[in-house]
Amino acid sequence: MPTYDYKCLECGDTFEYFQSMKDEPLKVCKKCGGQLKRLIGAGLGPIFKGSGFYETDYKRKSNGGGTKSNVSKSSVNVKKGTKKAS
Repeated sequence: MPTYDYKCLECGDTFEYFQSMKDEPLKVCKKCGGQLKRLIGAGLGPIFKGSGFYETDYKRKSNGGGTKSNVSKSSVNVKKGTKKAS
């Protein structure tokens, strides 16, 4: 069940009210009896907690301090003098 924001058009009081989506919007201010208007909320945004969202959750493992080489094993074997059988 969502929480709705309401504002009184008479006294300017703003408050939140927890109600079902099927319920009718509130119409009367409890403080002054004035007319209420339901405000459009921003909704819930993402919540980032911890020391770092990217750094701790999705960073790739290090391979010993260097960068990964794209050289295939067959080219390394050719450089060493042993050819790979085709």
